[in-house]
Amino acid sequence: MSMFPPDHALRTTLADEIHARPPEAVEAPARASYVAVLVEADQRTREFGHLCSLCDSLGVEPPLPGASHFRAEFNTERGHCRLKWERHGEFSGYTVIAADVNERPFQAVAASLLPEGWLAALPGATIAAAHATLLVAPEETRLAGLLEQAFAGQTVAGAVVADGAARVYTDFRLHEGCTRFVLVDNHLTERQAGRTLQRLFEIEAYRTLALLALPIARRQGPRIVQIEAALAQLTDGIARGEGDDEVLLHELTRLAAEVESGLAASQFRFGACRAYEDLVMRRIAELREQRLSGVPPIEEFMARRFRPAVATCATVSQRLHDLSERVAQASALLSTRVDITRERQNQALLASMDRRAKLQLRLQQTVEGLSVAAICYYVAGLVGYGAKGLKAGGLPVNADLLTGLSIPLVAVAVVLAVRRARRRVAADEAAH
Repeated sequence: MSMFPPDHALRTTLADEIHARPPEAVEAPARASYVAVLVEADQRTREFGHLCSLCDSLGVEPPLPGASHFRAEFNTERGHCRLKWERHGEFSGYTVIAADVNERPFQAVAASLLPEGWLAALPGATIAAAHATLLVAPEETRLAGLLEQAFAGQTVAGAVVADGAARVYTDFRLHEGCTRFVLVDNHLTERQAGRTLQRLFEIEAYRTLALLALPIARRQGPRIVQIEAALAQLTDGIARGEGDDEVLLHELTRLAAEVESGLAASQFRFGACRAYEDLVMRRIAELREQRLSGVPPIEEFMARRFRPAVATCATVSQRLHDLSERVAQASALLSTRVDITRERQNQALLASMDRRAKLQLRLQQTVEGLSVAAICYYVAGLVGYGAKGLKAGGLPVNADLLTGLSIPLVAVAVVLAVRRARRRVAADEAAH
């Protein structure tokens, strides 16, 4: 019986995650190859099947369904090697490690031990590829010759790493399609050697993935300049009160659409660029570099060549965000201008309606006065006819006098009736 409550469903998975991808133990002399392949979501199943087919053909237990990493040892017709596969967010990494018995570095790379054509048949596109050789520390004169052969006389970056346990050299150039690393083992442990190789390969992969944003930044640059110029012209027109509001609003809407289109097309890559740059600099820091005489360290090389490119991407990204805010501010200014114009128009309309209402009231009062006079006339006439009838009936009635006396009374009664009707209408309107 357990002394604790039941485990969370993900407890074991989360506990195992930090141990999921340990570095390989590598003993010098050794060689290693690495390839990072951009794999689309709809290619993941094919990639997994391709890996399983390799395992089946060489009699090795394949990875479990849904696995994101795998390692195995293979005995092929070309020799013995280890394969390590890791699936990342947008790419997969393949590392091949084998012993090195060749006299010259990179004479036969580790990837050549896999069945011919297997790597080339992987679904996706290669974004980074590298070969590394791990040497037992040779004499300095022999090392200089090996470096000359490995890098064909190109400028080399390098440093003492792992607190003096090794030295690393590279030129970050493509030699037959692959970057090369020479790792000289002074007194590395096997795990240290594996971690160092993994860091070097990850630096190469993350560096290239970060720079995927650079072509986008270069394409966006001229477009941003055009939008900035158009926005400055529109803002100047708004400030001066020039131009038709509808035309200005149409242009602002078009600029806003262009800016948002640029943001939508680039922000994923710009965000990935920042994340990958951070990983590159972390991996370099983990190498714990110490300067070699006459050779720039990898961190310095990256500061001169890599970080300016990343800064370009960051600048373009920031300019796009700034443009979006400026377009929004210009739209707000134009909206304020339109609102003020509409308010003035509404005030003028209300004033016109007020004048019309007053005129209608005067006309109504005039009509009411005429109506009172007409009603008095007709009622007085009726009274006169009644008085004449009474007189004709023999009553001593003065018809003219009675008619004259009735006029003020009728007028007062009619005026009171009109006022009462007006108050009733006003009360009904107030109630609604």
